[in-house]
Amino acid sequence: MSTWRLGQDGWVGGLRHVPSPHFDARPTGVALDLLVVHHISLPPGEFGGSAIEALFTGRLDITAHPFYAQLAGVRVSAHFLIQRDGLTTQFVSCSDRAWHAGASTFRGRDRCNDFSIGIELEGTGETPYTARQYASLARLARCLTKGLALDWIAGHSDVAPGRKTDPGPSFDWAKLHSRIQDLGLQRPF
Repeated sequence: MSTWRLGQDGWVGGLRHVPSPHFDARPTGVALDLLVVHHISLPPGEFGGSAIEALFTGRLDITAHPFYAQLAGVRVSAHFLIQRDGLTTQFVSCSDRAWHAGASTFRGRDRCNDFSIGIELEGTGETPYTARQYASLARLARCLTKGLALDWIAGHSDVAPGRKTDPGPSFDWAKLHSRIQDLGLQRPF
């Protein structure tokens, strides 16, 4: 198992890197303190393949599946994607603002993209996530908290209630917290 380490450039060493053009600078003086957990599958309900990576990098062939037509022109990204087998890919430096949360609020602060790290889990919210995904997510949280002052972890549904449901009812928060504690993470997630 390779060591994951957050570099000063905001990229985690030991992970696969696929830079996305869909990001911009964080506002000056905004404290980065939140992890936002999402889910994604493309096409919906299907796992594997390269469609998520293509979406995050602006290369999705909208003619490849009928669902993709509604994604024409969409510019979205996340900092990280954790696939069903636990493979973790980074698309945006943690120093930059990925476009993952949209209209959102957390603890009285709007625009969660400004102060959060977005982590997508390959899933639907209805299908149980895999043990490897929980292990990778906990490991990533531990890695990131070593280099960043992260205090909170929330679902997309927590920061955009009524608009978003991910990571969904199949996400086991207790399992994630247990995995995080097993890794010795002392932050108050």
